[in-house]
Amino acid sequence: MRILPLLLTISFGSTLYAKEPYDWQLGFQAPSSDVMRSVLNLHDFVLIMMTVITIFVLLLIIYVVIRFRRKANPNPSKRSHNAILETLWTGIPVVILIVMAIPSFKLVYKQDVIPEADMTIKVIGHQWYWEYQYPEHEDLSFESFLIPDDELQEGDVRLLTVDNNLVLPANKNIHVLVTAGDVLHSFAMPSLGVKKDAVPGRLNETWFNIDEPGIYRGQCSEICGTGHGYMPIVIEALNETDFNKWITEQKSKLAMAKNINNNIIIE
Repeated sequence: MRILPLLLTISFGSTLYAKEPYDWQLGFQAPSSDVMRSVLNLHDFVLIMMTVITIFVLLLIIYVVIRFRRKANPNPSKRSHNAILETLWTGIPVVILIVMAIPSFKLVYKQDVIPEADMTIKVIGHQWYWEYQYPEHEDLSFESFLIPDDELQEGDVRLLTVDNNLVLPANKNIHVLVTAGDVLHSFAMPSLGVKKDAVPGRLNETWFNIDEPGIYRGQCSEICGTGHGYMPIVIEALNETDFNKWITEQKSKLAMAKNINNNIIIE
């Protein structure tokens, strides 16, 4: 059981983790990928170490203040150094850093080394919307814009709802290519442990594997201009059967649109 989420749940009357943001939320969204679970585990590990070190230093300061106050120690020592003490306060932090570095390096490796992919998508950031391309599915592509407040339906999340969701299969390794068409953006999906900068003229890559079907929400996390706060990302994860059906429907719509355009040009 995770101690910190439990304490915050008791204190504030709501669960710490949710699949999407909620009012007065503290902490992270619910982990929906193995990478994000590793991020949370490392976060908890570092938090425990920080807490222990902080309490130890606080107790040490209290001891020094009481033990070496003027009344208790009228004749202070003239000692200028202590080899053992100096070795300890140099060596212990080194050991702590090594202990923290090992799981950190493992997590970085896990995030950066992309396993064999089941499919690839390309994400392009624009001011201020996203474009998604499916290069393995006849170059299917579409744009995704924020739904304004006056067009929201019941159940929609303000500033985190779009007209076209990024539809992906669950339980598949998704290879994500990220770039931008104008300025710097950043493709970020907190519940999946993904944050990758979108740089004009450069192709960055990342990956994720979504645990289960559902709706997952994120935003551009790079200050990209006045519309920065209006670039939501909504991933709709489907099971394999439903995803294949969706791909077929989108290809049919694309073919129909091409036929209409060709007829218009001929006429």
